[in-house]
Amino acid sequence: MKRSVRSRRKKTIENNLTRSKNREESDENENDPFSRITVDLKKEILMKLPAKSVAKLAFVSKTWASIIRSKEFTDLYMTRSSTRPRLLFKVHRHGDHFYHSCSQEDPSRDHQRVKITQIRNPIKSYDFSPPSGGLVCCLSDSSKVLLVGNPSTGQFVPLPKVRTRRLGIVAFFGYDHVSDVYKVLCMTVKNVKKQDRLLVVSEEHQVYTLGAEKKAWRLINCQHPHLPPFHTNGLCINGVLFYYAWTRNKGSLMSFDLRSEEFSVIKLPENVRLLQDFCSLVNYGGKIALSTRLYEGTLDLCVLEDASKQEWSKVSVVVPCGSDLSGRYMFWFRGALSTGELIFASYSPMELFYLLSYDPKEDIAEKVVIEGIGDQFSDVRVYHDHVDSPLFLSNES
Repeated sequence: MKRSVRSRRKKTIENNLTRSKNREESDENENDPFSRITVDLKKEILMKLPAKSVAKLAFVSKTWASIIRSKEFTDLYMTRSSTRPRLLFKVHRHGDHFYHSCSQEDPSRDHQRVKITQIRNPIKSYDFSPPSGGLVCCLSDSSKVLLVGNPSTGQFVPLPKVRTRRLGIVAFFGYDHVSDVYKVLCMTVKNVKKQDRLLVVSEEHQVYTLGAEKKAWRLINCQHPHLPPFHTNGLCINGVLFYYAWTRNKGSLMSFDLRSEEFSVIKLPENVRLLQDFCSLVNYGGKIALSTRLYEGTLDLCVLEDASKQEWSKVSVVVPCGSDLSGRYMFWFRGALSTGELIFASYSPMELFYLLSYDPKEDIAEKVVIEGIGDQFSDVRVYHDHVDSPLFLSNES
């Protein structure tokens, strides 16, 4: 008898919960003016909106959220975004961090700005990685906490703390489009005494995979003792992370394959002094390259043609009127667009921020003014071929 009463009560509670859920869904549909529109049409509408607006619509209703946060929609949105890449500017001004983007084809239109509300501390220094697969990684120099963020939506979430007792941490971020995986590579710094000399090397190499079932850092093996300079930014190309490092007191280029999780040491070209002659890592037509700054209208590049054979080529580009266009500011090469156009940017604070653009096919160079981001107090970093992503990040992704 008691079992029968309990069973009836349980069934009544379940029925009440079902009716309540149905009423909520019914009310949601009544309040949603787009409830009668087909899912396919909703997707087409969302495709035409900026990623920031799409992210906000995910909070309108459960129906919108289920569409926007699905992998199918994210992949479709990013595929379309890749056909209209954007220039992305990371700006630090008066203690605030924000991202500003515009059309890469025509920098005078389609300007969007996203403020990073999770990071606002004028005392702390933050290192932001270049975007990879639409996302970025951020590390504070005074903590062991890393954040992964979407510069198109402004959402940043913390990762689990790095497992170490050491204070010095270096981190790199990359995306492999073949396996569709985002990974963070982290290493700590240790002083080692060898033959009466004090050496500094990286140890405790760890990897964090976004979206993995086990949300934890994994220790991996590195056969090549090396030390990346602090505040150095790596660059991910085709699923391989590249970054500067010191190996046996020599400057080298390190590579880390995101799929195999293996490290490799790439020797620099002869007569190249790391950080003195070549100061930037850039994407040059899908290949990693070492770049000088634009000096008297001339740009010198060392392009890695074949990593397995350690083969480099040297390229020199003369930009017409380069000295006149750059004026009193120093400009660094930021990379080659898919159109073959070369982009240069200055990291010196300017009252009005602008880029230098050079089209080798037409042999035309011009100054491109970017409205709304520069003043004498701004620190600006420039990235090209950025793909807008509506990807929603869950906490401890």
